Amino acid sequence: METPANSAGKTVALVVAAGSGSRAAGDLPKQYVRIGGKALLAHAVDHLRHPGIDEVRVVIGPGQEALYAEAIGARSLPSPVVGGTARQQSVRNGLEAMASEGGVGRVLIHDAARPFLPSRVINALLESLGANEGAVPVLPVVDSLAHGGDVLGEPVSRDRLLRVQTPQAFRFGTILAAHRRWPGDVGATDDAQVARSAGLEVALVDGDVSLEKLTFPEDFGRAEARLSASLVSRTGLGFDVHAFADGEELWLGGLLIPHSRGLKGHSDADVVLHTLTDAILGAIGEGDIGDHFPPSDPQWRGAASSIFLEHARDLVATKGGRIDHVDVTIICEAPRIGPHRDAMRARVAALLRLPVTRVSIKATTTERLGFTGRGEGIAAQAVATVRILETE
Repeated sequence: METPANSAGKTVALVVAAGSGSRAAGDLPKQYVRIGGKALLAHAVDHLRHPGIDEVRVVIGPGQEALYAEAIGARSLPSPVVGGTARQQSVRNGLEAMASEGGVGRVLIHDAARPFLPSRVINALLESLGANEGAVPVLPVVDSLAHGGDVLGEPVSRDRLLRVQTPQAFRFGTILAAHRRWPGDVGATDDAQVARSAGLEVALVDGDVSLEKLTFPEDFGRAEARLSASLVSRTGLGFDVHAFADGEELWLGGLLIPHSRGLKGHSDADVVLHTLTDAILGAIGEGDIGDHFPPSDPQWRGAASSIFLEHARDLVATKGGRIDHVDVTIICEAPRIGPHRDAMRARVAALLRLPVTRVSIKATTTERLGFTGRGEGIAAQAVATVRILETE
């Protein structure tokens, strides 16, 4: 057995998300199935945010770049590594990419299909690596075991049997060397098997039932129910107003509306999408639209307001939340909103990835009183109901 490499260096979590099929969701790889408003992969990455982990890397399957980008959203991660046809090859590709950059001392290799990783398991693994070449989380086998067939066969003793989970933690140099020696034509169930084949000793730490692997449709149903039970309801309010101006286009609810004048603003001045954005940001405690898209920034001059609304939608998903319902009231004398209302609802629903039944758009006037009553502009107010994971 080779001498263990020095574990000095950064600690990296390597998430294996290179599967190409799923028994849970048809043709969609299960790591991209959405649970609680965000992809399984995103949950796995977020649960690896830990003071003892310096960086998170992801291995994806060939051709999954677009799915990966949509799942990760605005999270700042290194470029993904493309995996191989088998899990062991995918892990090795990830390890080799890390080796080429250097500076890695420890690695936690984790499956995206085990997204709900408790911090205490990470703590235990990192502590164990101080004295061991590798460590894995395990749970005891509690169910009765028996041989199978057409009828129930002889019982199997549970003594000394363990259920092995991920992440599996190793000193980087030793697990890289073990993967390099592993025969490419032999499958490996996990990285602990690769490590043991190279003569490495792998210590045990307590696993957690929340690390159960999601495989079948009922697993995803239970995970969805678990997350839903952890969500709290929040409400946000939005209000916006823009003045009419000659020579401008009129954008309302993501639609170009025929009218003699448009609204004046730094972006496309879509008062409906602006107020909706503020309502959603308010519901999740993320300030207002100006905090995220300052009007002083020239890059947003003339920008489509759909960008702002999609950003707010993605922030909700990043927090593990979901948008339940939005309601907008447009206040103006002209143009008439009725002929465009259904199209607006459909457009907003598409931007928020909601059924149209969860989007309400109404219109009213101020009986010719005030700013809008004099036909000087359009105002809008919105309410957004959001459920989000409680963080305190």
